[in-house]
Amino acid sequence: MSDTALPEVAQIAQDLIRIDTSNYGGGKANGEREAAEYVGAFLSSLGLEPEYYEPIPRRTNVMARIRGRNSERPALVVHGHLDVVPAVAEDWSVDPFEGVVRDGMLWGRGAVDMKNMDAMILAAVADMLRAGEQPERDLILVFFADEENGGVEGSALVVRDRPEWFAGATEAISEVGGYSITVDEHRAYLLQVGEKALMWLRLVAKGRAGHGSRYHEENAITRLAEAVASIGRTRWPIRLTPTTKALLEGLSELTGRSVDDPDALAAAAGPAEAFLRSTFRTTANPTVLEAGYKHNVIPETASALIDVRVIPGTEDDVLAQLQEIVGDGIEIQTVVRDIGMETPFAGDLVDAMVAALGRHDPGVPVIPYLLGAGTDNKSLASIGITGYGFAPLRLPADLDFTGMFHGVDERVPVESLEFGQRVLADLLRTC
Repeated sequence: MSDTALPEVAQIAQDLIRIDTSNYGGGKANGEREAAEYVGAFLSSLGLEPEYYEPIPRRTNVMARIRGRNSERPALVVHGHLDVVPAVAEDWSVDPFEGVVRDGMLWGRGAVDMKNMDAMILAAVADMLRAGEQPERDLILVFFADEENGGVEGSALVVRDRPEWFAGATEAISEVGGYSITVDEHRAYLLQVGEKALMWLRLVAKGRAGHGSRYHEENAITRLAEAVASIGRTRWPIRLTPTTKALLEGLSELTGRSVDDPDALAAAAGPAEAFLRSTFRTTANPTVLEAGYKHNVIPETASALIDVRVIPGTEDDVLAQLQEIVGDGIEIQTVVRDIGMETPFAGDLVDAMVAALGRHDPGVPVIPYLLGAGTDNKSLASIGITGYGFAPLRLPADLDFTGMFHGVDERVPVESLEFGQRVLADLLRTC
């Protein structure tokens, strides 16, 4: 049971954290069924009629539509994902699935990515419906499976097989935007209007199998290690887009620093520095090594997984450059490839998000940015829905919030969840 002394939004987040929906990728996952049933039960308690879609056993998605005062207006999709990346309990100072509250913060896997936003959505909708209010336009609430595996067993299947869920929708909001950063002691909010392209690659090196004691010049692991090290040491050049240029201009206006050195300007953002720097360039990070089966056996094959996030529109160029980096003796296989996106920082929904933040934190600027990672907005883009990142959180200046995505000791201030609930409820009532 959740801690009833907590505000409802934190109770919901705590409940969801305690449902272990770890997603290991490649089809290996605990599954989201229990979390989806929890969400569905909550929506039912509000008088809504949730629908479920489980295309693969236990990979459960849930949706409910709230009718607006003006159903002729295009609908807004408000979505989250219910899976989380795995957590190694020994690395944490708390049980990652206990949902501990300590020092005013809710700890656990998903507290940042993204059971916090799931809870804010549910609590904000509850505020509105319990007061007998309707949104201005139809809201389509969707909670997806498998986002942490690129959505291939979640949102990609939902938009393919259940397009009717999204009838009349043109825009969407979800995670990794609307949160605050502190730059030279000035607070600002980042509103996500784009995402880098995604390429999950596998490097495959082949050699000749043999005894571990032999003199051996055709060692697949050696070839793979050299390729992985070459990729890991590559420093990709800065390549600005309209969104990252606007980000730099906003940070410059806030701090008085020059836009001429993007990395130096990002450094003024303290804990958010690495997150911002990743938006200026392609990143290619080795994440998994796979080789061998016995200490004294040289394997014939070795492989590695590389997580590549690409400036939109440069995908093919980056693939060609990666092949040059590793050489012709390494095969590059594409495991998952998804689009990049970039949307102007303009329009009625953007104005409404900026205004909602302004009503709850007056005078604090809202700056557009390009997310260095990806969300389920990519799947929605395939059916013509424009997505933004808006999970509003007012955060302490010294909290490395962005560093906790997929990190250890993930946590979020309870008061930040309450702030997000208020802002989100405000937005959903008025946009």
